Amino acid sequence: MSVSFVLEALVVLGAIVMGTRAGGVGVGLWGGLGTFILVFVFGEAPGEPPAAAMAIILAVVTSAALMQAAGGIDWMVSVAARVIERRPKQITLIAPLTAFAFSVGAGTSNIIYPLLPVIYDVAYKNHIRPSRPLTVTVVQSGIALAASPVSAAMAAMLTLTDVEPYNLGLTQILAITIPACVVGIIVTSVVVNRMWKELDDDPEVQAKIVSGELVAPPAVAVGVPAGAVSSGSAGLGPDVTGPSGVAESAPASAQLTYTRAGRNSALVFFAGVVAIVILGLFPGLRPSFEVPDVGTVTLDMTNTIVLVMFVVGVIILFVGRPDVKTVPDQSVFKAGMISAIALFGIAWLTATFIAAHEEFIISTVGAWVTDWRFLFALAVFLVAALTTSQSTATRTMVPIGLAAGLAPGVVAGMWAGALGGVYTLPANGTQIAAANFDLTGTTKLGTKLIDHSFFIPMLVLSVTTIIVGSVIGAVFF
Repeated sequence: MSVSFVLEALVVLGAIVMGTRAGGVGVGLWGGLGTFILVFVFGEAPGEPPAAAMAIILAVVTSAALMQAAGGIDWMVSVAARVIERRPKQITLIAPLTAFAFSVGAGTSNIIYPLLPVIYDVAYKNHIRPSRPLTVTVVQSGIALAASPVSAAMAAMLTLTDVEPYNLGLTQILAITIPACVVGIIVTSVVVNRMWKELDDDPEVQAKIVSGELVAPPAVAVGVPAGAVSSGSAGLGPDVTGPSGVAESAPASAQLTYTRAGRNSALVFFAGVVAIVILGLFPGLRPSFEVPDVGTVTLDMTNTIVLVMFVVGVIILFVGRPDVKTVPDQSVFKAGMISAIALFGIAWLTATFIAAHEEFIISTVGAWVTDWRFLFALAVFLVAALTTSQSTATRTMVPIGLAAGLAPGVVAGMWAGALGGVYTLPANGTQIAAANFDLTGTTKLGTKLIDHSFFIPMLVLSVTTIIVGSVIGAVFF
């Protein structure tokens, strides 16, 4: 191991740590500074900037923000809320699976924010400890983006694996990540349903009810659609008088409104996602071109995703009539731009480092990863935990795993589960929001970094998904 390798590795790690401390676009800025040091101080040739991943992110984020401006997210949330309310007793499983489906389709975890009060309300009214469905719903979004054709993390992954000699395209990745994530969510829901005390046996919750801080849930749990008695604590909708003369509250989903334009915009966006998957599954549907000295070349998936998303955006302009001026103000757009900037700096830094030391990484690090494959998953997990960014963890560690000789299918399987590491620390907006919405206090952020309510569900989900994904990737790909 050369001195230059160690020093440059310290520069890379230092840039990641400092970027993590800065947060947001600071991750990208520190990545750019690290690249500057490698090039100007150590004399390394700059690596390839992640232009393809940036193009996908910009196209997808623009279309998704147009959909949100037209009210598409509101429609998605309303549909998800109704699904959750239909089976209140199974909310610990139904809520995270529903949130997973919509996170995959939209390519963002932002959709779970408005679902959190709905989940709390349904759980509390049915005497279910709110921390159970809330924690699993939050942590599933850590891995859901590994199963989304239009997420920033998938954009980063595709530009690394859908090339020679790996040739692991979108449909192959989804065939690994979707079943692995679903199994992970189911196992985690089963485990979490056996964690902590039942709501009616929790002395802290009962003390709040006795003191009047919480209104007791109905004596006999009922489904929200039938008009359950209000807990008086969720703040979801006005109280109304039911046929029996007892105060009832409107279903939580009744307070989530949407427009026809919003619904149509969301459907158009989903149609675009389906089109991308079909074009990935059947390359013959994509146009081919004659390239001199190369021969017939089929349109690659990077350009396919970008072009389809631009078409989707234009259609949304007509069917949704969004105010284009408000697009930069949408939460999806802001989150996407932050991801793009963070991705650009970190990806350029790691590309420069790997290109400079590829031979050493293959011969040395490759032997470590081959002997102890879990080291790759652990590395992705730790970077995800430090940066709280799935796309950053992808561009930082996946190239090293591939360069080290790990099978692409195994890399994809481990990658999906390891992204759950973003919830290792209680520093994410969704974790904080879930804890605030849970008025019973059963969802805790903790005081010792890893003693929060999300930690064990996150570990179970990550480990299960890594194992299942690795097996699928190794056996079938």
